[in-house]
Amino acid sequence: MRVPVSWLREYVDLPDGVTARRLAADLIAVGLEVETVDELGADISGPIVVGRVAAIEELTGFKKPIRYCTVDVGTANGTGAPQGIICGARNFTEGDLVVVSLPGAVLAGGFAIGERKTYGRMSAGMICSATELGVWEDHEGIIVLPPGSAEPGTDAYGLLGLREDVLDIAVTPDRGYALSMRGVAREAAAVYGTAFRDPADIEVDGRPGAGPAASVADPGLCSRYVLRAVSGFDPAAPTPPWMRRRLALCGVRSVSLAVDVTNYVMLETGQPLHGWDRAKVSGPIVVRAAAEGERLETLDHVTRALDPDDIVITDATGPINIAGVMGGLETEIGPDTTEVLIEAAHFAPTHLARTSRRHQLSSEASRRFERGVDSAIQPAAATRAVRLLAQLGGAEVDPGYTEVADAGAAPAAITMAAAHPGAVAGVPYGRDTVTARLRQIGCAVTEDGDTLRVVPPTWRPDLTDPNDLAEEVIRYEGYENIPAVPPRAPAGRGLTAGQRLRRAVGRALAGAGYTEALTYPFTGPRDLDGLHLPADDARRGALRLANPLNDDEPLLRTTLLPGLLKALVRNVGRGNADAALFEIGLVFLPRPGAPERAPLPPVDRGPTEEELAALRAALPDQPRRVGAVLAGARERSGWWGSGRAATWADAIEAARVVARAAGAELVVRADRREPWHPGRCAALYLAGDGGERLVGHAGELHPRVVQAYGLPARTAAMELDLDPIEAALAPATAPDVSTYPVAVQDVALVVGPGTAASDVEGALRAGAGDLLEDVRLFDVYSGEQVGEGRRSLAYSLRFRAPDRTLTAEEITAARDAAVAAAAERTGAVLRG
Repeated sequence: MRVPVSWLREYVDLPDGVTARRLAADLIAVGLEVETVDELGADISGPIVVGRVAAIEELTGFKKPIRYCTVDVGTANGTGAPQGIICGARNFTEGDLVVVSLPGAVLAGGFAIGERKTYGRMSAGMICSATELGVWEDHEGIIVLPPGSAEPGTDAYGLLGLREDVLDIAVTPDRGYALSMRGVAREAAAVYGTAFRDPADIEVDGRPGAGPAASVADPGLCSRYVLRAVSGFDPAAPTPPWMRRRLALCGVRSVSLAVDVTNYVMLETGQPLHGWDRAKVSGPIVVRAAAEGERLETLDHVTRALDPDDIVITDATGPINIAGVMGGLETEIGPDTTEVLIEAAHFAPTHLARTSRRHQLSSEASRRFERGVDSAIQPAAATRAVRLLAQLGGAEVDPGYTEVADAGAAPAAITMAAAHPGAVAGVPYGRDTVTARLRQIGCAVTEDGDTLRVVPPTWRPDLTDPNDLAEEVIRYEGYENIPAVPPRAPAGRGLTAGQRLRRAVGRALAGAGYTEALTYPFTGPRDLDGLHLPADDARRGALRLANPLNDDEPLLRTTLLPGLLKALVRNVGRGNADAALFEIGLVFLPRPGAPERAPLPPVDRGPTEEELAALRAALPDQPRRVGAVLAGARERSGWWGSGRAATWADAIEAARVVARAAGAELVVRADRREPWHPGRCAALYLAGDGGERLVGHAGELHPRVVQAYGLPARTAAMELDLDPIEAALAPATAPDVSTYPVAVQDVALVVGPGTAASDVEGALRAGAGDLLEDVRLFDVYSGEQVGEGRRSLAYSLRFRAPDRTLTAEEITAARDAAVAAAAERTGAVLRG
């Protein structure tokens, strides 16, 4: 909402010395989001005055029509003599009042006005158009002022509002009243404690019930409906400059007087209006829901299929308006309209919001209806509009008017403890302060001891519970007056074991060259299809959001991979081809038998145990996982040598990094699971006293998945469940450090097809005994020397004793025991 400060001053007495920027800061302090303060006309200076065209001489012999005008500018030029000015515009005649920039004036863009000879005549100044002065858009020619509106020589700055400060306010959905001069003026009056003059405080004259026939089929769609009409309207009557200027300052284009009046009253009061050519409306008007199959051609020349959820205005021919959104083309006000029918209504906000989104029509009217308008202002707004049509367009107001109102639509009373605002803010507010602030915004307050019965005003539909009222008190008393008291953590409490684990995992992966990515927990069927998951895969059974932010992502994620893969694609697309990303986050797994929708708990009290149990039953399981994806070069090439591309082994190593950070041990075995390549996929098991538990998978992604997501070839990924790793955490202990020397023994074992290296390693560890410090696989060979289908696995065994130097016999015995255990368990043969 753009708010011209000069217009605002008509409804509120701003204190002396309050500038536009000070006003903006004070409105921000009470919760209005003033984004900018535009100082319009600051680059215009010098004499700009009203002039009367005394004579016009047509000059001939030039390529375009040129006129030499004699203009009376009073004494503004210092001499009182008429001013001679060359002008090419032709939309004015002798006797018209125009706006003249005299020599010495500077217009927008640094355009200086002087006296110079042109077209054979001396031109002293310029007759200005609206575009040249920047007051409104106009391509018809220069500004022609209404007769008698000013005397020649009158300063045009105040007359046209050439210099104006405008506040640009971003109105949040809960403050629909601020989409009007009335609402912002009421806020300013409350901020400064000054008088407020309500533009809607007018007497509604005429005979109720004697206007055009109208009815409302369902009061739930429209709680109040008002019609007023005028006849004898002059369709050629121009919109006065002051109204055009104010509309332009608010960002509204001038169309015609009848349309401009409806827009002006909407900006002034916040009540959207619609005007019809009354001669084009047939029969009684009915407000109802649209019928299946109905269509309407709207003012933008688009024929729209109506939905039964749409509210429509109909006459005997059918729909003539999509209520609160856009009018129909057949009944629009045209250049020959002499009878105007004005509609003011209070439509259901939810219906209007859905209609606007459905038809992709967001208008100034729909924005206000969606946020909630005053439910009692309609008669005053319609009366204000018809009076302006009579005053400016020569119309005669019909004595009767129509009002259909739902008696049960009045705001409901709210019961609140007088101490409630203080309890919310942590600042004691006296009861007198609370009641004064609530009355200041228009509430009717009845006191009953320490309990207040509050009836919100009709222009504040957002006030529905005690917390809303508490917010009003707090913001007017000043958010800055709430003391900042940081919470104090109880002594002796630090991070939980889970928090320490997550930090350790994050640091370990970052140290291994991965970059953390924080992705949205939302996904869609297309993402799951890209992973090529089977139809019966449990990961497809995702929870659906009731109101998703994006229609393409209506599901809660069951795996971290889609978000990470899309982040990887985005990085690669921006030139970061060698990328390694990780994320630690929750996934959401539906519980069998859980309700489809979670119940909505009340906001005016704490939930009961039964309500909490119902909420818990509806919540999904939310295990915490860590995922990683990598593509491109894992080790870059340079002067030190050639690099190395990332492979499935790096994804497995990322899982090992996570396990080492947690002090856990992973067992790796070959597996098949989407979305990984069936020949390059590993299952990750957590080893423990109770056996092995599957906690994740790692490896190279399937080529079809790579193609579906647009990933680089051979992209690898890992996903690991952190919760069982956290559950297996043992108390941290310092490792034993031996000062005695280490003994290294290398063994090469030949194994048959299908034997996993992890099984061989486990057998070596079990057979070597307590002297074994570490086992590392350092070479894998397959070829003719070991036989077809067989492999040679070379391991480095490190032996050390904590209390002595090992003898050669001890080392040899431990190595032989390890080889023997590997031979027994896996069939491995010591390579000769």
